[in-house]
Amino acid sequence: MAGVTETVRPAALILAGGASKRMGRDKAALEWDGEPLLERIARIASESCEPIYVVAPEDSAASRLRGTGPTPVTWITDEQPGMGPLGGLAEGLAAAEADGAELAFVCATDMPLIGTGLIDELLVALGESDDAAIAVDEQRSHPLAGVYRTRCAAQLRELVAGGERRMLAAVDVLRTHRVTVSDPDWLTNINAPEDLHRLRAS
Repeated sequence: MAGVTETVRPAALILAGGASKRMGRDKAALEWDGEPLLERIARIASESCEPIYVVAPEDSAASRLRGTGPTPVTWITDEQPGMGPLGGLAEGLAAAEADGAELAFVCATDMPLIGTGLIDELLVALGESDDAAIAVDEQRSHPLAGVYRTRCAAQLRELVAGGERRMLAAVDVLRTHRVTVSDPDWLTNINAPEDLHRLRAS
């Protein structure tokens, strides 16, 4: 089995719990083409994934968007503040597994150019013995652009409980397939106002 069949619809986990310190305001609420980034990503992911989860602590800035978008999403607020994206990933995978999903596409809320092609290419690349398939470009690996098996939740929770916060720790302990995707623009993220201005001007 070279990859997951096209009939499999993974869940989607949108990690939105960051403090957006470099941006200076909540990235999930930033508008792109007339809609908040969080809604844009949820809408695009919903074309290939079901259900859609947004993972963010109850007191996060992103949680103010709860119930405001037209795309049906389930909010996961069990993540404890300070656990970082690794904690969000662990809690999101656990929730998806409890709901019966075996796979989950994972992305951050600051990736305005993602497309369903990214999800398709990761699913095809995920081998039977792989725990995860993550995108890579010429600069680095992107663990927040990946497809993960939800069974990995317990292993990642153990990492977090042991004090680990780095997302790359997840791909180090899991059987991870790194995938050079056909469109590196999918992986573009915005961390600061200048990133947003540059991307809008391009």
